[in-house]
Formats: sequence, structure tokens, C-alpha cells
Amino acid sequence: MKTLIIPVTIFALLATSCVSKKKYIALESQFTNVKGNLQKTILEKDNLVAKFATIERRVNKYNQKINSLKSDNVTLQKENDLKLDMVGNIAVISKNTRVLLNKTLAKVDPSKLAKAKNLKDSLNLAVAYNLKKSIDISDLESSDDVDINIEQTVVMISVSDKLLFNTASYQVKKGAYKLIAKLATVIKSEPSMDVMIEGHTDSRSISNADVQDNWDLSVKRATSIVRLLETKYKVAGNRLIASGRGSSVPLVDNLTRENRRKNRRTRIVILPNLDKFFALLSDDGALEKL
Repeated sequence: MKTLIIPVTIFALLATSCVSKKKYIALESQFTNVKGNLQKTILEKDNLVAKFATIERRVNKYNQKINSLKSDNVTLQKENDLKLDMVGNIAVISKNTRVLLNKTLAKVDPSKLAKAKNLKDSLNLAVAYNLKKSIDISDLESSDDVDINIEQTVVMISVSDKLLFNTASYQVKKGAYKLIAKLATVIKSEPSMDVMIEGHTDSRSISNADVQDNWDLSVKRATSIVRLLETKYKVAGNRLIASGRGSSVPLVDNLTRENRRKNRRTRIVILPNLDKFFALLSDDGALEKL
């Protein structure tokens, strides 16, 4: 009996052992599958994170563009509020500009205002009023060598070449610096104005190692004055225009020595820049000055 029990016990143990091994193998296979799925999930998660980061960068970029466009739109709107447009040959101004214009015109001499027949005349009156209030030309004494005229919105200052240059030269005399300093003060006193420097000669021909002809001389003289105004007297370069007229625009005929002297000149033309003018009017401080 005892002999029979022992083999049965051994068989039972072996059977139990076989079942546990099958379960182990199944669990091991299941573990491998789970581990593989986990790695796959981790990989997919990393891909999704990378894609999300890319999308987030794009969204941020688009938001920046949108904010930039909003800012540009605000700027354009402000500029548009003060802009002077032209439709055909008819001047058209915005509502805000019209308000600013009317505030200036209210201070203009009524007799002059009554002569304004259209919008252009009104603009000229407004700019001229601001010009005369802002620019001090008292230091520039009119004489035979310095002539000053104000016509509507333009200040024209003609200076004889003998005050500025030696004969046939475009190098500015040191003695002219005091006069040019005064011109710079006038120019800087009204930032809504641009400035054109015109060189003029008489009709006598000229040609040397430095100058080809009267056109060349007039341009170089104008450029010399512009360069001095910008570098020494700190007038903004974007306000300055150098123009050479040669002998093409004489004041008088060139038949006499005296007439030729009058024709040799540098003309400083102070011109209204309407965009700058109305931009300045939009500042409370500028309105207070008017």
C-alpha cells in the first residue's frame, strides 16, 4: 500500500509542476506583449508630444502675426486719420484732419480766410500761419546779398555766392559758417518743413579739373551746403534736398557784370511737408503753439 502511494504522489507533483510552467510561459508571453505595447505607446506618445510642440509653435507664430497685424492696423488707422489724399485733382482730407485744420483756420485773419476759395487755399493758409508762427527769420538780415521772401507756404532765402564760395569753387567759405548756422536754426525751428538747397550760376561757361560745367558746379555747391547742414549743424538728412539749376533759372539777363552777380546765388527753399504738418498738429503741444 505504501509502495502505491509514493508513485501517485510523485505523479501529482509532476502534474502540478507542468501546469505552473504553462501558466508561467503564458504569463511571460503576456508580459512580453504588454511590454511591447507599452513601448509602442511610449513611442506614439513621444510622436504626439513632438507634433503638439510643432502645432503649438505654429499657433504662437500665427498669434504673433495676428498681434502684429493688429498693431499695424492701429498704426495705419492713426496715419489714415491724419492723411491727405488726392482723388483725381481734388484734395480729400480725413475727418480728424478737417478738425485740426479748422482749429488753425479759426486763428487766421478773417480777411485772408475770406479769400480762400477751395480746400487747397485753406491748406495754404493753415500751413502759412503755422510757418510764420514757428520760423524766426529776424536774425537773417535782408540785404543785397541775402534776400528773403515768403510766398504763401514757401520761404525762399537767396544768398549771393560771394558770401558762400570763392569764384568757380564749391568749398564753403569758413566766414559763411555763421550765416549757415542761422539758416540751420531757422530750418530746425519748424520740423514740418522740408528744405531744398538750389545752386544757381551765371551763363558764363566753366570747365576745370574739379568742375565740368555750370550744372556740375551748381550741384556741388548745393551738396556742400546740404552736407554742412547735416554734419555740422545736425539738420536731419531726410529733410534736405540738394538741387543744381546751373544757369537755367536766371533772375535777370546775363548781359552785364552786375546782373551776372545777381544770378550767381544759392537759394534755400523751405517747403511744407503736409504729412508732417498735420502729424504735428495732432499733438496737443503743437496745437497750443498755433
